Amino acid sequence: MKNRLAEYRQLRGMSQQRLADRLHVSRQTIISIEKGKYNPSLPLGLIIAELFDVEVTEIFILEETDY
Repeated sequence: MKNRLAEYRQLRGMSQQRLADRLHVSRQTIISIEKGKYNPSLPLGLIIAELFDVEVTEIFILEETDY
């Protein structure tokens, strides 16, 4: 799954650490999500989308290989 988390985070001028603190996760979790090495849980994905005031599909994009 691709994601645009880094893009949304940077548009808000937010560091990885600040985002991690807001989400109560580690900075390493944010790094892993942004690099596509870790897919967040559904609740975490929804919280991330809510934080940026967008639909979850604006940040997380399913690819054909995800099916």
